[in-house]
Amino acid sequence: MALLSLTASHHELDLDALERLSTGAHSIAGSAVASCDVITGAVVLATCNRFELYLDVDAPLDGPGVRHATGHVARLVADASGVPVPDAATSFRTRAGSEVAEHLFSVASGLDSMVVGEREIAGQVKRALEVAHADGVTSSTLELLFQTASRTSKRVSTDTALGGAGRSVVALGLDLAAAELPPWQQVRAVLIGTGSYAGASLAALRALGCHDVRVYSQSGRAEEFAAARGVEATHDLVDALGEADLVVSCSGARGRMVDGAGEGRAGGTAARREQAIEHVLDAAAVVRARERAAVTAGERPGGRPMVVLDLALHRDVDPHVADVEGVLLYDLATLAAHSPAVASGTVDRARSIVDDAAHAFEESRLGRAADTAVVALLADADRRILGEVADVVALRAADGDPVSADEAEEIARTVRRRVHADLHQAIVAARAEAVAAARSAERSVVDDAEALIAEADAGIV
Repeated sequence: MALLSLTASHHELDLDALERLSTGAHSIAGSAVASCDVITGAVVLATCNRFELYLDVDAPLDGPGVRHATGHVARLVADASGVPVPDAATSFRTRAGSEVAEHLFSVASGLDSMVVGEREIAGQVKRALEVAHADGVTSSTLELLFQTASRTSKRVSTDTALGGAGRSVVALGLDLAAAELPPWQQVRAVLIGTGSYAGASLAALRALGCHDVRVYSQSGRAEEFAAARGVEATHDLVDALGEADLVVSCSGARGRMVDGAGEGRAGGTAARREQAIEHVLDAAAVVRARERAAVTAGERPGGRPMVVLDLALHRDVDPHVADVEGVLLYDLATLAAHSPAVASGTVDRARSIVDDAAHAFEESRLGRAADTAVVALLADADRRILGEVADVVALRAADGDPVSADEAEEIARTVRRRVHADLHQAIVAARAEAVAAARSAERSVVDDAEALIAEADAGIV
């Protein structure tokens, strides 16, 4: 069995490239398990600054099955996103074995985020597993991996200062916006979206003292979201924008495909992709809103400033909004550039926790891989014990001194103690040999992935 991850993040790709690559990410796990026999489980983690695939592959680590699975997933990503296969293959970093756990635990703990120590990622890791579980595409190994990642994240949060800093992409965006806004108690805000980031944004706004919040959603869920949280829903985005000082957009709707759109006719794939690139908020809507509000208030258009935070990876907001007079737009790239540093001692302590958890997880996982060798040794030991006892009983019988049941049991106990004492060293050696072989095979997996990338570059895949 092989545990693999294919990861693409803001560390390796600019956000535009990452956005293109992760279009259709939600469908990849199900497609991978359904269309590739050796992939027994898959979990997709897609956030504002990463797109990662975790795979459980039922094939020898150093065999062709793992390499085939990696190439197959690259083709699925390319097909879903419209990115050429070579570009999709070279966009991912492949990890195997111990590297998989160490990376996921770092991600879940906020150590690999644009804002180091951000807490939203812990919930996103948990939800990624929940989605895979609900879709029936996870595996017992992936379940344990992600559950351990969540436990590790909690330990980092409770045992280091990293967890108490309240750091997040949302908090950073609001900090930057505050310099251009009235006091928070006077700010009129519009929240676009109803997902987890929208909930986090609303909570952050309230913590700052902003309570004049209206919620808009293209999905039609604004009423339910607003009613559950005691805010107002709006169905007219232009009208709401006209009164807003701050817009926080985190729907991610631009990256979603509408089920069935374009299917069953020529050009269906192109139609779906064209639909996916529309912005939730465009410059024309902002201009109309501000002109309408200015006329109502008797002011000149653009006289009152507005800050727009686009927290969606698949940009909700048209970049041309930044060209509208009086509007300041912060997107993820801007926020990444303003991300504050964290004390090195805090990060080192968090990384130590992650390393310990990853080591323990890997020893447990590889220990299970060595169980076959250990079981074989135990079975052989049982055969030796039975054979030696049978020989003693036979010799005593031949000498005319038959062995009673109690004597036979005592003989068996004596032989068992001696054989098991000798067996301990053999088990330790067999387990170490099996673990070493598994680690060596995992290195082969990474080498195979690098060979796959070379083939992708050459257009072979």
